[in-house]
Amino acid sequence: MTVSDSKARVQQMGSLGFLDRGHIALVLQLLLLVLFAGLLAAIIIQVSKIPSSEEMQWEKTKQEKMYQDLSQLKSEVDSLCRHCPWDWTFFNGNCYFFSKSQRNWHDSITACQEVGAQLVVVKSHEEQSFLQQTSKKNGYTWMGLSDLNKEGAWYWLDDSPLSDRFGKYWNRGQPNNIGGQDCVEFRDEGWNDANCNDMKLWICKKSATTCSSK
Repeated sequence: MTVSDSKARVQQMGSLGFLDRGHIALVLQLLLLVLFAGLLAAIIIQVSKIPSSEEMQWEKTKQEKMYQDLSQLKSEVDSLCRHCPWDWTFFNGNCYFFSKSQRNWHDSITACQEVGAQLVVVKSHEEQSFLQQTSKKNGYTWMGLSDLNKEGAWYWLDDSPLSDRFGKYWNRGQPNNIGGQDCVEFRDEGWNDANCNDMKLWICKKSATTCSSK
């Protein structure tokens, strides 16, 4: 290889090195451009998520409206008047509690007195029908009727005598006073006399609350 060939080779290599450095710089510039573009896109996305002042005002107004509606609803609920306590049933101006446990007749009277009520005294045919149908679904149930003071003389707990018009509600063959049956229950389609110490369901009755209009 001549001297001139060696110089040419060196120049060629120098030229290639210069091009390589140029390529590297270009690649770095492209990378920076891509990173900048990505950062810019991320900023634009975040900015687009920030609600405008109008949107914020609309959201605030909507929340205030919801709060006002809830406050009004609470006020209306608080002003509601319940005729009967929870777990009691309203019927024709009275409240009735149908027990889910069983007691004897005397303890059933006490249970009703403890809640300011009375073991049920039947006053009308409509009431009788209502109580009989409910008791038929639940089971044998005490009422406030007995002949404890005198055999065959049936009196309600409010000291009123059993009216003849209610005599049709005795089941066939009842009352039969078998074994000293002095207390009365709702049974199946009508009334039955039973031993006062038997354990049965019971029904309490009291007047419904009168709601005053505003």
